Amino acid sequence: MPPLHVAKTGAMFDTHVNLHGEVFAEDLEDVLSRARTAGVTRFLAICDRFDNFPAIRAIAAAHDDIWCSVGVHPHHAKDFTALGTAQLIEAADDPQVVAIGETGLDFHYGYSAEADQVESLRRHIDAARRTGLPVILHTREADSLMADVLEDEHAKGAFRPLLHCYTGGADLAQRALKLGAYVSVSGILSFKSAREVRDVIRDVPMDRIILETDCPYLAPVPMRGRRNEPAYLIHVAEALAALKELPLEDVMHVTEENALVLFDKVGG
Repeated sequence: MPPLHVAKTGAMFDTHVNLHGEVFAEDLEDVLSRARTAGVTRFLAICDRFDNFPAIRAIAAAHDDIWCSVGVHPHHAKDFTALGTAQLIEAADDPQVVAIGETGLDFHYGYSAEADQVESLRRHIDAARRTGLPVILHTREADSLMADVLEDEHAKGAFRPLLHCYTGGADLAQRALKLGAYVSVSGILSFKSAREVRDVIRDVPMDRIILETDCPYLAPVPMRGRRNEPAYLIHVAEALAALKELPLEDVMHVTEENALVLFDKVGG
């Protein structure tokens, strides 16, 4: 284990952690302890499949500083074509659930057909609209269609979008921002190859940006090649501070406040 980077001031909210499954099965409590030492005071455990929700909900229920979402990743849309808005809304009534998703569009791998992904996305947005919870959006190689769907759905009634782990283009980012969206940044922001991502995030206002690790994936520099974990969120904050030319403490404070505004069910 590399030396732990301990935050000197401030607190952070890791808004996207994948804690269920085998990757953290043997040492989850140690992982969480390291994160708390590093200044992470809140975690949002993400639901990728509706049938994984009980396990994710159990992790949240066992820890006072963990909340969760409910939803279906676009890769798995084909497996939950019968999942309706009503089921999402019912699950979201749980006090631990503070967001809908993650949902979205991913045409890179094509694990689910476009029609299934779009229908699932629209159902998640409807659940977000009806519950008032934010909807966590995954987009890969689908910027134009995602923007069109968001604008079409927003015309039916407002909802709160979050462009999670954003790697898309400027057009989707700016169109979503006009709808009140937030944008989350991950360790990708620190990658040498991510110049285009940094160019897009440079133009996103600080009052719309939040932090995430998306662990166990996408470990930031200088932890590249390792299993990512929430303790490394400080390095995401550092990358954002460097990009925005702001003090690290200011970035930590603003992004935490933004996350608490977006995920307002969490509370103070």
